[in-house]
Amino acid sequence: MELHELYPFAEERKTRKRVGRGSGSGLGCTAGKGNKGQNARSGGGVRPGFEGGQMPIQRRLPKHGFSNYLFKAEYSIINLDRLSAAFEGVSEISLQDIYDRGLAKKGSSVKILGSGEIAKAVKVEAHSFSASAKAKIEQAGGSIKSIEVVKAS
Repeated sequence: MELHELYPFAEERKTRKRVGRGSGSGLGCTAGKGNKGQNARSGGGVRPGFEGGQMPIQRRLPKHGFSNYLFKAEYSIINLDRLSAAFEGVSEISLQDIYDRGLAKKGSSVKILGSGEIAKAVKVEAHSFSASAKAKIEQAGGSIKSIEVVKAS
């Protein structure tokens, strides 16, 4: 038994439409395209969005808003409780340590958020910190180091 013999069974497979293979096939002569006209020609038909010369909808509707898509800064987010659970007994957490533990994808920008508690003084290195995370780390006697995000342009 081979993989192609498993499923779907041969009788359940739909046969391909073979056009232009003689009048006996039912799709000979004009190959199911009718007689003459733009759609009967090779390469015929109109482009997507064409409305027969009428002003197309994408040009009739006004443009709205602003998009900062190209310059948007995306962060891998890590909460304090997750950070303290992953680094118990560690006094210094570098960006490389965060990548090595799999908390963030290697090379991504990291932001630390303030959900959860941190018990002891820790020096944390990341690209960005929320105000609550910064306050909690410093309240526990730790310090933060912000690294500038480098955008590849």
